[in-house]
Amino acid sequence: MVKLNGVFVFALFSCILFTAACNSPYTIKNKGYSKISFPVKSYQVFNKTNTPYSFEYPKYAVIDEDVNKQRTGLQKGKWLNIRFPSQEATIYVSYVAMQAKQLDTLIRDAYTFANNHNNRASSISDSLFQNSQGVEGILFTIGGEVATPYQFFLTDSTHHFFRGALYYDATPNQDSLAPVNAFLLEDIQHILNTFRWKK
Repeated sequence: MVKLNGVFVFALFSCILFTAACNSPYTIKNKGYSKISFPVKSYQVFNKTNTPYSFEYPKYAVIDEDVNKQRTGLQKGKWLNIRFPSQEATIYVSYVAMQAKQLDTLIRDAYTFANNHNNRASSISDSLFQNSQGVEGILFTIGGEVATPYQFFLTDSTHHFFRGALYYDATPNQDSLAPVNAFLLEDIQHILNTFRWKK
């Protein structure tokens, strides 16, 4: 009889506990992302003697010129990658010393590269800009779960064509990358605003 009372008390206590635990209203938990710490904005000049351009880039970024080992002739030494190690992102930069009547093809290619993300993009917009040095170009903003949220090109329309595309070293997730996109967009805009062609 004592053994039966112990089982009964345990069962009764368990029922009361489960009933009391279920009285609070259910609330949906938001999906959370870890806090991202960004470095302080500070810039330095990229101005190599073998490049026909210069610009300012962030001190927390690294210029990788190893991509030039595969280039020859006029293109050698003018391509580069701007890596952002703490954001796990890279701006892949290409440069073309234009030949006569090549501008239309290069601009068409830039639009094609941006539009290659149509199947995943929720939006693609292009913005024409001109900086204080008279350098003109277009910045593409690509929304959605895409590998490259920003692409751009700069040209003087006669001799030079400079193209860049930001890519992440991770699977794209628009929600978690939104603050990083905004942070790196400021850096891209700074590069564009300080860019100049050498005479």
